[in-house]
Amino acid sequence: MKKVEAIIRPSKLDDLKDALGKYDIHGLTVTEVVGCGLQKGKKEIYRGTEYTIDLLPKIKIEIVVKDSVVDELVKLISDTAKTGEIGDGKIFIYTVEKAVRIRTGEAGEAAI
Repeated sequence: MKKVEAIIRPSKLDDLKDALGKYDIHGLTVTEVVGCGLQKGKKEIYRGTEYTIDLLPKIKIEIVVKDSVVDELVKLISDTAKTGEIGDGKIFIYTVEKAVRIRTGEAGEAAI
């Protein structure tokens, strides 16, 4: 099993949820986060004063899937979340040693 973690723009969350639903992936965790990368923030003017916002709002999506669907999932996330601009985000893939469904005690891929 693999855990796919994607950091994306907040404006792309609904599009990604719709795409995941069509791909029959319904189990995901969504967290509002802030961060910076190559985008390095942005400057805004409020009441005539310029401010630099260094940490920008992003969305972190976490999905645990079977090894066999990881490449397709990464492509789906990339295609859906891409705008072509700096700040589109990143995808990280981790190995999951074990998963257990609390309600039933099922373990391994049966738990996801």
